[in-house]
Amino acid sequence: MNKVTIRLLLALVLLALGIYLGVRRHAQHSGGSGPQASGESKQLKPAPDFTLTDISGHPLQLADYKGKVVLLDFWATWCAPCRSEIPKFVEWQKQYGPEGLQVIGISMDDSDKPVPGFVQQFGIDYPIALGDAKLADQYGGVLGLPVTFVIGRDGQIHHKHVGLTDMALLEGEVKQLLEK
Repeated sequence: MNKVTIRLLLALVLLALGIYLGVRRHAQHSGGSGPQASGESKQLKPAPDFTLTDISGHPLQLADYKGKVVLLDFWATWCAPCRSEIPKFVEWQKQYGPEGLQVIGISMDDSDKPVPGFVQQFGIDYPIALGDAKLADQYGGVLGLPVTFVIGRDGQIHHKHVGLTDMALLEGEVKQLLEK
């Protein structure tokens, strides 16, 4: 190997290491990896409050749900994993709503145009609002979809799931918090 090839390989290895460490550092600070992201409790953090307007034109404020277990789902109409999780969330809202569960959907679509038809198609009966980058940043960044937060009655984020989630695990977390 000549000196140019060795330098190029060394530069690529250093670049890959830098990217890996940067992603890992970001994930640790945003809760995107480690125990909390896999669904296990870590250090609890308060869920940032927000006020939005839902797709029906009504105000939607997270603080209004204090005392409930909130499943906060960041999703989009074009997201295939989101489409597979939402029917379960509709079912859980009906099943566990009387026990204190409140599902809230935050659509990360670029516009609200496809959302009402999607809500109707999937029979979504829980509040849906259009999110933005500011709200996503408040929650540590939403770098992929879906991202689901499980917020306890105490207003603390107990679990964060990035990507398609094991629904049995997620349901178990919800049930455990409903019992508290």
